[in-house]
Amino acid sequence: MERIVKRPAGLDVHKDVVVAEVHLPGGAVEQGSFATTTPGLLVLRDWLVGHGVTRVGIESTGVYWKCVYYMLEDDMEVWLLNARHMRNIPGRKTDVADASWICQLIEFGLVRPSFVPPKPVRELRNLTRYRKAQIEERTRETQRLDKILQDAGVKLSSVASDVLGKSGRAMLQALVDGTTDPEVLADLAIGRLRAKLPALREALTSRFSGHHALLVAAVLSKLDFLDELIGRLSAEIEEAVAPFARQVELLDTVPGIDLRTAQGLLAEFGADMSVFGTASRFASWAAVCPGNHESAGRKRSGRSRKGPKWLAIYLHDAAMGAIRTKNTYLAAQHSRLRPRLGHAKALVAIEHSILVSIFHMLTRDQAYHDLGGDYFLRRNDPARQARRLIGQLEALGYHVQAEPAPATP
Repeated sequence: MERIVKRPAGLDVHKDVVVAEVHLPGGAVEQGSFATTTPGLLVLRDWLVGHGVTRVGIESTGVYWKCVYYMLEDDMEVWLLNARHMRNIPGRKTDVADASWICQLIEFGLVRPSFVPPKPVRELRNLTRYRKAQIEERTRETQRLDKILQDAGVKLSSVASDVLGKSGRAMLQALVDGTTDPEVLADLAIGRLRAKLPALREALTSRFSGHHALLVAAVLSKLDFLDELIGRLSAEIEEAVAPFARQVELLDTVPGIDLRTAQGLLAEFGADMSVFGTASRFASWAAVCPGNHESAGRKRSGRSRKGPKWLAIYLHDAAMGAIRTKNTYLAAQHSRLRPRLGHAKALVAIEHSILVSIFHMLTRDQAYHDLGGDYFLRRNDPARQARRLIGQLEALGYHVQAEPAPATP
């Protein structure tokens, strides 16, 4: 095979040590082992630069590859490699053999690098992922609160739509402070909730004790902390996403994508679509497309592979929002595919449509153009469709006489 890279290097990365191998012109091989501390990585960088290495391959190993990648990316070309694409010969599993194998794959061009966004996008990604995790934790804590109230016989969630609204928080705080009289608690309701005073008195008649007060106070305190943390993270994200304000504005025009989801999506794939090449490759990278499994001329399972976890979460949120919109192409597409494919597969199709739209929007710097909820009706010949429907009615035994509707002014 032809050597593509003259001076390649392969790194087998672990938590505490990096094993490296460099191939030099003339068949010479250099090997070394380095610590993953910052001083150790500086020695590794100088060692690679001293050997004139132009391309380094690193296996994607948990989060341990990150500090190595970030240390080397400014001085040489670093490729992050998917472990599934670089299986070694069975029976030769050592750190030195792994580094040698990675180096050979790089040397002969047998692998492709995984996508690693630039530093500003990586920092934005850390913020959006952490905020998403805290939002999910807040949801879990809210559910824990309701379980505690149900254990105490407090049926507040059966009457109030928002237990943590102003009225709900006032009642919960009063319960924590020792007030258990349902008349007094119900009188804390404000706004439209006061129309439900009789139901509130019944729902707040309970066996709420000091044990429950301790747990509810802890949950409310944690919820306050999470609200403050989410607010701080959102403010930091606003600053980090400022250079990509135009891209966020474009994403926000897609049905189902709000500002927070747009920020999360952009943090996962960045603003530069040229790294993916085409919309098809973009969808393939996100694993929102059928898989390939063919053997002996027979196509087997077309199940999609697992893609980026966090991108899948944001795409799912966007697709679920899109199918609930009114008179939009995405909602019509879901309604058309769901009877034949089922909800889950139809939802993946919506995610694919959203991704393809995002690719073209960011590439062309254009806002989303909706084809309309009647697109699937308009794209066919209306007369032909009318004849088909009339034929179906006549097959059921009806006599049909149809006239075109008058044109609307």
